[in-house]
Amino acid sequence: MLENTPTETPRSGWFLMPLQALVAPLLAMPRVAKRALALLVDSSFCVLTIWLAYCFRLNEWTVLTGVQWLPVVVSLCMALPIFIVMGMYRAIFRYANMAAFITVLKAIAIYGLAFMTIFTALSVPGVPRTVGILQPFLLLIAIGLSRLSIRYWLGDAYQRILHKNMLAKVLIYGAGTAGRQLAGALINSAELNVVGYLDDDPRLKGGVMGGLPIYDPSDLPVLAESLGVHNVLLALPSASRQRRNEILEHIRKARVNVRTLPDLTALAQGRIAVSDIRELEIEDLLGREAVAPRQELLDKAMRNKVVMVTGAGGSIGGELCRQILRNEPSSLILIDQNEFALYNIHAELQKLVELYKHENTQIVPILCSVRDQDRMEHVMQSWRPQTLYHAAAYKHVPLVEHNAVEGIKNNVMGTLVAARAANKCGVSNFVLISTDKAVRPTNVMGASKRLAEMVLQALAAESATDRMRTNFCMVRFGNVLGSSGSVVPLFRQQIKEGGPVTLTHPDITRYFMTISEASQLVIQAGAMADGGDVFLLDMGEPVRIADLARKMVELSGLAVRDENNPEGDIELSVTGLRPGEKLYEELLIGDNPETTEHPRIMKAREDFLFWSELSKKLSSLNAVLDRNDMVAARAMLAELVSGYSSTGEVSDLAFSGAEPIRLPQPIQSTL
Repeated sequence: MLENTPTETPRSGWFLMPLQALVAPLLAMPRVAKRALALLVDSSFCVLTIWLAYCFRLNEWTVLTGVQWLPVVVSLCMALPIFIVMGMYRAIFRYANMAAFITVLKAIAIYGLAFMTIFTALSVPGVPRTVGILQPFLLLIAIGLSRLSIRYWLGDAYQRILHKNMLAKVLIYGAGTAGRQLAGALINSAELNVVGYLDDDPRLKGGVMGGLPIYDPSDLPVLAESLGVHNVLLALPSASRQRRNEILEHIRKARVNVRTLPDLTALAQGRIAVSDIRELEIEDLLGREAVAPRQELLDKAMRNKVVMVTGAGGSIGGELCRQILRNEPSSLILIDQNEFALYNIHAELQKLVELYKHENTQIVPILCSVRDQDRMEHVMQSWRPQTLYHAAAYKHVPLVEHNAVEGIKNNVMGTLVAARAANKCGVSNFVLISTDKAVRPTNVMGASKRLAEMVLQALAAESATDRMRTNFCMVRFGNVLGSSGSVVPLFRQQIKEGGPVTLTHPDITRYFMTISEASQLVIQAGAMADGGDVFLLDMGEPVRIADLARKMVELSGLAVRDENNPEGDIELSVTGLRPGEKLYEELLIGDNPETTEHPRIMKAREDFLFWSELSKKLSSLNAVLDRNDMVAARAMLAELVSGYSSTGEVSDLAFSGAEPIRLPQPIQSTL
């Protein structure tokens, strides 16, 4: 946890800490003690102002001797009783108002008349008459300023302390540089009150830094209870993902909400506010280290090239565009049929162009359906892209299952149109974004993506006849955390709403990867393609969805409600598998993966039909789709895609209405 041994106090608001340390004990004093302290202070003012009156009269700094001490004694004997009788010590100084100041004025006026009568009107030998006039005025100034100062100092401080006590109390995990900067930034936070640090460095345990104690992380469950802490902020920007995951596993026992640090560089530059402290990073839920991308592969694919992305407004397509833009292409062509999505990604990328200072990079948004062959050919002939990433697809399993005809049209025929246009216009590299659901599919979405892969494999095989000028390949990976429809945002929303968190099956597992890592690997895989390659991304170990849901609940400071804990906060509800959904996903049809030069990218050799045969079947399939014959379309899909099996129900909502149409027998591929 220790990034740097703490030797400094947070720069933001450091001067307030000693003040706050002094104010709190004063406000906590009993009322009698506060009045006694006020009497002592006013007594000191009586003595001080007598001395100042002598100094002003004699025009030099002097030491009181002999009879000069008589005014001091008289002042104390007269002023304090008058102040007490007038009620000067009944007021709460931090709430002192105009009435309190008028009381001070009246009390000192009475005192002043009596004091001046003795030492000015009657006179005392050895005491200058002017002392009797000067001292009451000096005393009025001293006591008045003291009350005014206390009014603003203690009053504001009291409000700050009261406000702080009402804020959510947090502990910062990590007492290094990042933790100190975060504590400094939170000094005046309107949302969070930092009450200490957590750090497992034995040299720091039990210490105090910037007025905040440093606790042992193993004491977190006790601290959460005793301090009323419900939030922990991770300030560990340099910790490995494995180490962060170990910490999160430990924190889960304490039932606190875990949030993570904003980017420190942006925070220091004032570009983001403390309120931008984020929910726990999705990457932390994986527990797997990302592999840094190989820059030479990224450069090979896009630097100073014209790059096109279909489906650019989607979650995968959008992230591909962001990663591509980092490597400074000459032009980035955005293709999408969704106007709003295209507008959003174009606006975002334009800002990134300015941020990266890529003045020579052109961002071109084009509204276009990938199934419009004339439009696609026209765009490619105009812009001459050298690399094309085909991310345009319908990917949500239940939606495609209930809209099978449209799903096949878009995922299969759209890929065919885009691939033909790319080859006709001389695009050098065509990369299809595929999915693990294409392996032995149980749903239309997966089967349509596998058929799209077969289209590219067949076209790539045609390159031997020199009729193909484009290098076709595809990249297959599992679920992407943070993409549209991803389970993590859904669970997070359900937790905020108080549950239940819905699972389709208690044992369902999935492969997961962050959207940025997946996009980087797609780009690198495409740069290694020879033609017809089916690349597989190493997704790590599969994640049990129920475990992921439980982890998210517990890291939100809540408990899962189940048989073992009926008093828990959030229930995990099992709703049943959706149409076409599998318990387990695979990335490989056969058992022959090959390694590549990248440790996270493998290559598969999958069976396919040659173009001479596949083209005829695709023509038949297209005719069926044009007739909107969903039964025949699914039957042909099963015939073409190896391993595709279905329940035998066709429930395309556009045609079947409320009742599913049952096939004569379950669809099962015989290829």
